[in-house]
Amino acid sequence: MIRLSIAEDQQLLRGALISIMELEDDLHIVGEAADGAEAWALIEKEKPDVCILDIEMPHLSGLEVAARIRHHNYPCKIMIMTTFARAGYLQEAMDLNIEAYLLKDEPIQYVIGAIRKIMQGERVISQDLAATLFMNEKNPLNDREINVLKLVKHGYTTNEISKRLFLTKGTIRNYLSLSIQKLEVETRQQAVQKANEKGWI
Repeated sequence: MIRLSIAEDQQLLRGALISIMELEDDLHIVGEAADGAEAWALIEKEKPDVCILDIEMPHLSGLEVAARIRHHNYPCKIMIMTTFARAGYLQEAMDLNIEAYLLKDEPIQYVIGAIRKIMQGERVISQDLAATLFMNEKNPLNDREINVLKLVKHGYTTNEISKRLFLTKGTIRNYLSLSIQKLEVETRQQAVQKANEKGWI
């Protein structure tokens, strides 16, 4: 019996996945979660064989939960399900040695088959994503530039970012200017948009 946990913030999709998977003789759902924090608590408690994680969830993303699983050396196999074919997300998943990375529009039997394959030691990536992996662009931003753009994305001003990161406003403006140059855009808003689309922030 393969013990599964499912984390998906869309209740309808989560319920549909659970209903269909429970019909399989070799699959058992040990719990469900509507956000990343709930998912992590569930994984710590139940230690499932496979955890299915949505990539974009409140509190913790699927990739952040996956990083915690790896940090704690839990044997849980990780399946990321996403609507986003972003190279940055996929590369981060590969760096974490995630066993499966699937698009949400895959047929349910493909998903169920992928669960069984990763339990046998295989890795499964949606075919549409394989090309994305080979065409992956390297993130030109350094860690500090990424942090600054993330704060801009969440609506923080230069002054507020300066206080949060304990850096001068001039230094923050310098990081933003470098980010704009590296991303070949004209404004900080365009830099945030492009970095977000690429899955770099």
